Amino acid sequence: MASAAEQMAANMSWGAFGKATELRQRIFFTIGLLIIYRIGTYIPVPGIDAGALRDFMEQAQSGIAGVLGMFTGGALSRMGVFALGIMPYISASIIVQLLSSMWEPLKQLKKEGEAGRKKINQYTRYGTVLLATGQAFALANSLQAGDLVTTPGIYFITACVITLVGGTMFLMWLGEQITARGIGNGISLIIFVGIVAEIPAALGQFLASGRSGAISPAVIIGVIVMIVAVIAFVVFMERALRKIHIQYPRRQVGMKVYDGGSSHLPVKVNPAGVIPAIFASALLLLPTTISTFGAGSTGPIMSTILAYFGPGQPLYLLFFTAMIVFFTFFYTKEVAFKTDEVADNLKNQNGFVPGIRPGKKTAEYLDYVVTRVLVLGASYLAAVCLLPEILRSQLAIPFYFGGTSVLIVVSVTMDTIQQVQSHLLAHQYEGLIEKSQLRGKKRKKAPARR
Repeated sequence: MASAAEQMAANMSWGAFGKATELRQRIFFTIGLLIIYRIGTYIPVPGIDAGALRDFMEQAQSGIAGVLGMFTGGALSRMGVFALGIMPYISASIIVQLLSSMWEPLKQLKKEGEAGRKKINQYTRYGTVLLATGQAFALANSLQAGDLVTTPGIYFITACVITLVGGTMFLMWLGEQITARGIGNGISLIIFVGIVAEIPAALGQFLASGRSGAISPAVIIGVIVMIVAVIAFVVFMERALRKIHIQYPRRQVGMKVYDGGSSHLPVKVNPAGVIPAIFASALLLLPTTISTFGAGSTGPIMSTILAYFGPGQPLYLLFFTAMIVFFTFFYTKEVAFKTDEVADNLKNQNGFVPGIRPGKKTAEYLDYVVTRVLVLGASYLAAVCLLPEILRSQLAIPFYFGGTSVLIVVSVTMDTIQQVQSHLLAHQYEGLIEKSQLRGKKRKKAPARR
């Protein structure tokens, strides 16, 4: 028999959505900020030669520029104020999280609860400013070296750096506002919208190549089938769980004795979600962003970087795989699923795994289970991210298509839908509580008159 929560979830409809005023406000707030983000991608940085930039991007669209364009929502190809995108913030988050697991002062900050988390977030913002400033300065110099500006000089570099750093910080603020007052994870939604916005143009270019004969119809059908299969596989793996049986003993509260119960501790096959793929992509983009724009005037070192670390190249694929595996294990054990904390919480609630002693032994058992599950999860992430990369390079598809983009779109969509359902469920619970309170008031009888 279905539980009350399941029955309520089954009864969710557009009528229930219309009554959820807070949820509707959150959704409109999120959409409004994402529209502001899309408008910003079309506002150009002052001093850019639009014609030369367009010609350059058309030549580099299927290479690393396609990867950069995917994460910036096309702002890089137009050199908009959000050309750096949210990547400096993600890179700063990577550095701070790595340091917080190795450096003792940051370790102590993590143990201070909400106050420590705020300080770590502040350090992440400072790191974002430093990284964005360095990337913007190098990008401005590279644009000058590639003859992509109308009036080169110190004034262009200053204006470009200020504009790009300001755009990145504004995007970071937008993401934080969406997370706090909207629906879903703000940073992930910004990347998601940037990817989705580029899909129609990429699809039109792909079909036009098939119409002109550059790509055979069999390749077009094969790519479409592969995308559908990858989406289905991602949905299946994101919902896959490893359930650990938890037993609760009989307990006495006051004069009442409650029977022991049992439940399950769910461990997702991929607890880290899309974070490892985004982190790995961010690290790959750090050295290649600058070499892309300076390719025409750089020395042999930068040319070698482009040759070996371009999408589809062996070193690119190897480094991408290693980073995905590393961040899957690191993010899960340091952020998403800390076995020591889970074991302590179970011990405080008098819960235990049958056959395993509470405390340290439970933490060791959970670590053993999570490690084995993560082998499958990391393999799944690497396969989804790398397979389209390999096929794209082998089939010579004239635009960037990667498994990372598919993974981000599917994962963010599922996460956002789950949050919407949670808000609807909470709204229905609030409605039931209000009705029960009103009924209780109506049933109260007036005191009898003497």
